[in-house]
Amino acid sequence: MESQPNNPLHGIKLEQIINDLVAHYGWEYMGYNIKIKCFTDNPSVKSSLKFLRRTPWARTKVETMYLKMLKNRKAN
Repeated sequence: MESQPNNPLHGIKLEQIINDLVAHYGWEYMGYNIKIKCFTDNPSVKSSLKFLRRTPWARTKVETMYLKMLKNRKAN
């Protein structure tokens, strides 16, 4: 596996990103900030993974939210 020093998400699975975001923010906040049905209508990790794996624009938004969460954690 190649090293990717400029990619802060390297080695972090999408499932881990979702679990961390849900633990930190909760589904309601995530659905409010990223308007996708898998966060607002009967949310689950499984449905979110399925949707985000085939929807690049939504995955980008989730990854951005995750990076902001990590940045805020380091700042505190």
